[in-house]
Amino acid sequence: MEYVCIVCNYVYDPALGDPESGIEPGTAFKDLPEDWVCPECGVGLDQFEPYED
Repeated sequence: MEYVCIVCNYVYDPALGDPESGIEPGTAFKDLPEDWVCPECGVGLDQFEPYED
């Protein structure tokens, strides 16, 4: 499941991960480290919610 940042609308896609932050493709949102932040605006995990298109 994808998650969207409610601040800037960045969508975290587990299939892609976040390689620039060291997050491998296939990493589920629930498995992200607690200190991971949105690569677009820098907010924490608590500012993301499930993405429904």
